[in-house]
Amino acid sequence: MPGAPAGTSGDGAADARSPRLTIGAVLGALRDDFPDVTISKIRFLESEGLVSPQRTPSGYRKFCRADVDRLRYVLTAQRDHYLPLRVIKEHLDALDRGLPVPGAGSPAAPAPAAGGAHGDAGRPDPASPEAGSPDPASPEAGSPDAGPLDAADFARAAGLDPRQLADCVQFGLLAPDADGRHPAGDLPIARAAAGLARHGIEPRHLRVFRTGAEREAGLVEQLVVPVLRSRAEDARARATEKLAELSALSAQLHRALLEARLRDVLRP
Repeated sequence: MPGAPAGTSGDGAADARSPRLTIGAVLGALRDDFPDVTISKIRFLESEGLVSPQRTPSGYRKFCRADVDRLRYVLTAQRDHYLPLRVIKEHLDALDRGLPVPGAGSPAAPAPAAGGAHGDAGRPDPASPEAGSPDPASPEAGSPDAGPLDAADFARAAGLDPRQLADCVQFGLLAPDADGRHPAGDLPIARAAAGLARHGIEPRHLRVFRTGAEREAGLVEQLVVPVLRSRAEDARARATEKLAELSALSAQLHRALLEARLRDVLRP
């Protein structure tokens, strides 16, 4: 049963919220209890609003002990109680406001009382719809750590029909494995393609996006590879962090340039 995150007071509370830990250090702190956790998983949980590390002036993440406690709560709720991220976020939001956890005492919710352990009470039946792997159409299915999906499940989760999925593959937007399965991490691409298709922009029109992304990736790679090849103990963590930052900045620039150009369309 996960305990409520960050409950100390006084100097202990201040120390718990002092941002000192790199993402690599956080990974090391969690790995003993959660062997499958990865840096990409931590970044995904951040993107979902479940943890909010501070940033250094150079843009690197710095976590505090309270952040680690929060991540531990999330990972325990997923592993031991089969809760989807949406429900876990509701619990954390309630705890942040000092309110009771929604659904506490019900079969679908953990009871995150500080310092308390409550055995298996509150664990849903693994055969129930809330248990086990996330539904392919759920946001959790897009996690980089989720398993691959067969073509039918992937298309359903993305909102594509079989022909559109085949076109996405044909025009290089998606790349299935040898068994025809698609990585769950490709769902954002497929969902964007499905949204554009609803406006009449078919996958064959999207090759320009793929080409641009490949060029941007090549530029980012030139900056990240030297960091990865350094002999520093945290080289991989730093390279991962740098890759994420450069990717976010590239996306920000692309969006800003596109919006600036499209504003001209509305000018009289």
